[in-house]
Amino acid sequence: MPTQQVEAGAAGHGAEPRGKRTDAGEATYLVAIAEALWEELERDESVFLLGEDIGAYGGAFKVTEGFIERFGPERVMDTPIAEETIVGMAIGSAMEGLRPVAEFQYADFMSCGFDEISTVLACYHSRSGVPLPVVLRGPSGGGVRGSSFHSINPEPWFAHTGGIKVICPAFPSDAKGLLKSAIRDDNPCMFLEHKWIYRRIKEVVPDDPDFLVPIGEARVVREGTDASIITYGAMVHKALEAAEELSGRGISVEVVDLRTVYPLDEQTVLRSIEKTSHALVLSESYRFLGVGAEVAATIAEKAFAHLDAPIERLSPLNVPVPFSPPLEVAFLPQVSDIEAAVERLSAW
Repeated sequence: MPTQQVEAGAAGHGAEPRGKRTDAGEATYLVAIAEALWEELERDESVFLLGEDIGAYGGAFKVTEGFIERFGPERVMDTPIAEETIVGMAIGSAMEGLRPVAEFQYADFMSCGFDEISTVLACYHSRSGVPLPVVLRGPSGGGVRGSSFHSINPEPWFAHTGGIKVICPAFPSDAKGLLKSAIRDDNPCMFLEHKWIYRRIKEVVPDDPDFLVPIGEARVVREGTDASIITYGAMVHKALEAAEELSGRGISVEVVDLRTVYPLDEQTVLRSIEKTSHALVLSESYRFLGVGAEVAATIAEKAFAHLDAPIERLSPLNVPVPFSPPLEVAFLPQVSDIEAAVERLSAW
């Protein structure tokens, strides 16, 4: 489906209303997530939301604006600033048959609940056999001048635990369908929403209340023959922009959107490499031990015979996210960096 960029402020820090669909049925990423939550609350009475300022205030980014008026404070629960307690309450309620969706104002602060997430949430089912249908939502990512406390991409931390599905959608339709799938899943899911995408990208989003996108399936969002860019989240949009520019230089680029980083859809990635024989692994999570490192290792291990060039990795260095706009631009992979990396690959 075609996508459009819409004008937005740096991060949309809660001042603006959430908005709604256009007359043509287009929804922003923000609206698509809100629709998913609303529909699942309507569908299943065991679903409830909890988090800081999600009730009366409507959430830091207004995702849950108007929810408390419709569903009441017992299902849209404002909590103290106590992330470990939020996770613990979500775990306990899931043990008793509820389906909690916990919102963190910023994904950076998931680290405040790290013990409950990594030691309990990720492991309890294997210890006891009890299902834990918990969803942890977190606005993540940079490019919004949020500095080192509001710009992290924490997916490698939690993918490493092995017991949590980690989802990082790039498009409104995928965000809606994957969030609904996560809420219906009996396994713990972490749903990371890139703040840069919230109000910038819109597309026609299905309004079927049973529209789902399968967890763990990547998607080829642009076909190509000369090189593959494997990526996810906001970097998908930069990859598509670079691919369009490179097409004018005679380089055909395929873009694979992982959508879910754990479990990783190896088959879609490997089929793309078999087709193009050149791989650029692009991520906004850190280069050292990041998601890109795992993808690159998988390609090297299972598609080596198809490669005509070394695997390129393009990711930020392991340093705090800068607040200074020029430094943040230098820190994050940019479209020009992607173009240069693909041209290096194509030279082989």
